[in-house]
Amino acid sequence: MQSRSKPGFTPIAIALLGAFAASALPQLAQAQESLPAVTVTAAKDGAAYMAPSSGSATKTDMALRDVPQTINVVPAAVIRDQHALSIQDVMKNIPGVGLSTGDGQRDQVFIRGFTAIGDQFVDGFRDDALYFRDLSNVERLEVIKGPAAVLYGRGSSGGLVNRITKKPGLDITDVALSLTNTAGRRGEIDVGRVGEDVSWRMTGARELSDSYRDQQFLNRTALAPTVAIRLSGDTQLLLQGDYLEDRRLTDFGIPSYQGRPVNVDPATYFGAANARDADFSQSRVVSTSATLTHKFSDTLSLRNAFRYYDYHLDRNNTNISGNVNEVRGTMSLGHAKLNRDENGWFNQTELTQKLATGKVRHEVLYGAEFGTQGKDASSWAATVVATNVSIFNPVLPQVDRSKLGVRSDTFGTYDTAAGYVQDAITFSDAWKALAGLRYDRYQQRSRLVNATGTTTADLSRTDSAYSPRAGLVWQPGATQSYYASWSRSFQPSGENFALAANNADLAPESTRNTEVGAKYDLMDGRASATVSLFRLERDNIKTSDPVTNRIVPVGTQRTDGLELTFNADLRGGWKMTAGYAYLDATITDSIAVDRSVNTPGSTTASSVAIKGKRATLTSRNTANLWLTKDLGSGFTVGGGANAIGSRFANPGNTVLLPGYVTADAMAAYRSGRYEVQLNVNNIGDTRHIVSGHGSSPNLSLPGAPRNLALTLRYSL
Repeated sequence: MQSRSKPGFTPIAIALLGAFAASALPQLAQAQESLPAVTVTAAKDGAAYMAPSSGSATKTDMALRDVPQTINVVPAAVIRDQHALSIQDVMKNIPGVGLSTGDGQRDQVFIRGFTAIGDQFVDGFRDDALYFRDLSNVERLEVIKGPAAVLYGRGSSGGLVNRITKKPGLDITDVALSLTNTAGRRGEIDVGRVGEDVSWRMTGARELSDSYRDQQFLNRTALAPTVAIRLSGDTQLLLQGDYLEDRRLTDFGIPSYQGRPVNVDPATYFGAANARDADFSQSRVVSTSATLTHKFSDTLSLRNAFRYYDYHLDRNNTNISGNVNEVRGTMSLGHAKLNRDENGWFNQTELTQKLATGKVRHEVLYGAEFGTQGKDASSWAATVVATNVSIFNPVLPQVDRSKLGVRSDTFGTYDTAAGYVQDAITFSDAWKALAGLRYDRYQQRSRLVNATGTTTADLSRTDSAYSPRAGLVWQPGATQSYYASWSRSFQPSGENFALAANNADLAPESTRNTEVGAKYDLMDGRASATVSLFRLERDNIKTSDPVTNRIVPVGTQRTDGLELTFNADLRGGWKMTAGYAYLDATITDSIAVDRSVNTPGSTTASSVAIKGKRATLTSRNTANLWLTKDLGSGFTVGGGANAIGSRFANPGNTVLLPGYVTADAMAAYRSGRYEVQLNVNNIGDTRHIVSGHGSSPNLSLPGAPRNLALTLRYSL
């Protein structure tokens, strides 16, 4: 595949930065003893379940009760107690979220009924490369519900996911080893030192694992060094690096039969017999960032942040090709290959000003963002490698992954230029408001090349859009907060994938969110509860005309919903996080049809109109509960449950993924420097489908049966 030139940043640079942090920088700190000391405010234990504030929703450190929007925060203590290792694991704590298989090679969630495939962020930077993220360097995860384009730009119909990484600020040595009943071995390190003017931290993980799924495996390495340099009393520089290498089975899941996922053992794999060699995805992500902050005065501060990333994916997969023959109970298997090479950078400059106009106080954020991304892809068309394969007892073929179909290449460039302003207004102790506006100019260019090297299309499009937000907050007392808000975002053609001839002329989709809610501080501030009612509408959804088969901007999806959350750090050693969501997500207007529908009792597929159907992978009801108790003498026990209502696998709503309830438990002994923790997940060994594809009646993934993880930890 042709490739544009890229900066020569390699994993070696990550290692050098780590070595520099571990050796040279402590000496630098000693050489600058004459400067004042840094004040460290981080809490070493990170034991709280309740987060009083968030920086994701406003890009300022604002109390959650002052933000007129739903924000879910999963702190480090919950991630650790649940032994969560993936974005999917953490999402069990977020109501109103659906899970997608992500083609077996990426994190992908649905929030409030809308896909968030491109709405992954890290420390406020867009992180839309298609891979599975590691949590070894994550301090907490924040989910902003509803459109957030006013600060983050395109996308975010239902919400976005922002990972907050671990930063210097602790004298810490933490080493952990986890073992699972599926031959899993994972080691983690978290080491950091605080100096007078230079502090550093290094996190990392190494994981080798099998799975409950036949032939599934995981080989992963993660490393993230960070250095914080105090240039002066008012100026700080933060340097971060991140390296991730991940190789695993590309698992597309199982087929459906008579309107349900086929009833087979959860281990059953539908792909190549030699899957470890023929059906693997290997991704590598390397990134660096630099953040400079300067405080001009008590009322004026500046932040400039830059991030560069480089991403490569080699995906090979064998999976169900076409539709299931429901009369014979058979299917065909096809083998395909996809390579992706991406790199890009973003720069954000933000000025925060505190001022007063009479008795009204303001905290104004002025921002500008520029960025460019190159996204190249080579794909080889699927070739059928087996026919008449039983869906009940598949005999898998040996696949030669060098024998591929026709190749095509796509070269894409995406440029962002944006300016935004936000004002957090305090009229009085009881009345507050938040208003903002962002202007984006988003330019896309795509060049498509066929197998002979001939350019078949050279497309470009530029969209300019305003993204507003307005919210009003009423706080009649110190423990109550009521709000109403409205916001809008835009989703351009080719937002996550290259422009094509059938969408390059279409205007962006538009999403509007109207929300009212209440937030309560309870039990002397040791607990918080939220309730929100909302309506999300997305217009100009791109659909396929059943006559011409062209993509046309006809279609509207609406989600009406209710969400409840409760988080607490109570006396007596009790901690709790809980949530519930009701979502009525419906395609209210569309001429599109779902053509890939298995027809019961037939050997052919049929077409179903999607107007009036429920949004895919979206349950009407979801609920989560997690509760722990400190028993004293170093012992802690905990447990919880997740209840997921039924979902539809495909837009035509012909395949139902049944609802389920799973229960988990943990027990830990923590004594001084040592810790032993046992997690038992899916205690009842419940058979369930944890995720689906989102557009196919097949390709649904069985959830894990009962499983155990034992973690040994040493902390200093």
